[in-house]
Amino acid sequence: MSSSSASSASSALAPYGWDESWAEAFAPYETEGLLPGRVVRVDRGQCDVVTADGPLRADTAFVTPHDPLRVVCTGDWVAVEPGGNPRYVRTCLPRRTAFVRSTSSQRSEGQILAANVDHAVIAVSLAVELDLGRIERFLALSWESGAQPVVVLTKADLVPDAVTLAHLVQDVETSAPGVPVVPVSSLGGDGLDVLAAIVGGGTSVLLGQSGAGKSTLANALLGEDVMAVQATRDVDGKGRHTTTTRNLLVLPGGGVLIDTPGLRGVGLWDAETGVGQAFSEIEELAERCRFHDCAHEAEPGCAVLAAIDSGELPQRRLESYRKLLRENRRIVAKTDARLRAEIHKDWKRKEAMGRAAMKAKRGAHGRA
Repeated sequence: MSSSSASSASSALAPYGWDESWAEAFAPYETEGLLPGRVVRVDRGQCDVVTADGPLRADTAFVTPHDPLRVVCTGDWVAVEPGGNPRYVRTCLPRRTAFVRSTSSQRSEGQILAANVDHAVIAVSLAVELDLGRIERFLALSWESGAQPVVVLTKADLVPDAVTLAHLVQDVETSAPGVPVVPVSSLGGDGLDVLAAIVGGGTSVLLGQSGAGKSTLANALLGEDVMAVQATRDVDGKGRHTTTTRNLLVLPGGGVLIDTPGLRGVGLWDAETGVGQAFSEIEELAERCRFHDCAHEAEPGCAVLAAIDSGELPQRRLESYRKLLRENRRIVAKTDARLRAEIHKDWKRKEAMGRAAMKAKRGAHGRA
């Protein structure tokens, strides 16, 4: 690629997030005459790629590995053949971040939802009762991906008054330490300027359940009806999956947005670090426990339990933290024999402790 071609590529791809670092990563493929481009959509082994020469469709057969986490994904930067019928993606550039979930609790496979994401926008509908546990799950996956999470409370116009809305925002902020929480009304436009300022730089992925108002929110950010929108059921706030593929779209105020289908399941995938960040206040309290391996169950000098007793930490937060850690360990254990052995050993230890406690209890009754 000549210097003029490189300059042309930088100019044409800059709105999609191309920068000097990506240009350096692509440099080895310049001599092969390949084109740099960003994947804006993937569908059944084919992908739509935006390049300096314009949009094109390419086959991913050359870069479809056995590892499901390395398949071509929306948001990837790739090297594409300049011509051919069909033309092929030859390689993916190393990812900066990747949003991954477990495909099923019964299998040890991960699914990558979006690549090279700077912000994970978690859409939560205020038309239904808040599910704080689900929000925490999304947050753990977002932190693990390397992206900065943002919680957007959609359909704020359905909340009857400002006081109620303030309480709802506070509940989410308590469950999302260090994370911006933005109430938004896509119809009225309230809060959209705040969100647009956050996502105006870099790449954002829009996540949430079906019916959370993601497509309406995407249209509001785009300033036009690009994404199809379907009515939501009044009874439970749910809607059909309007978005069926992950699409990367350029925002008029800067930055790009990846819209995703509604996610019914958001299983963790090797996300221990993300869980720790999602529950950062518990991790900070744990550093003050008397024992470094404190399980926060009944140990003396436990700072976490003391925080619950004082009202500083909600009991629900600790229970949610434990639940996500257990789930993550089960997922990781499916591919980690050493961890499986540790879990089995821990289970046997607790079983032995339970038997000893019952034996001591029966002995005390016998003496009485």
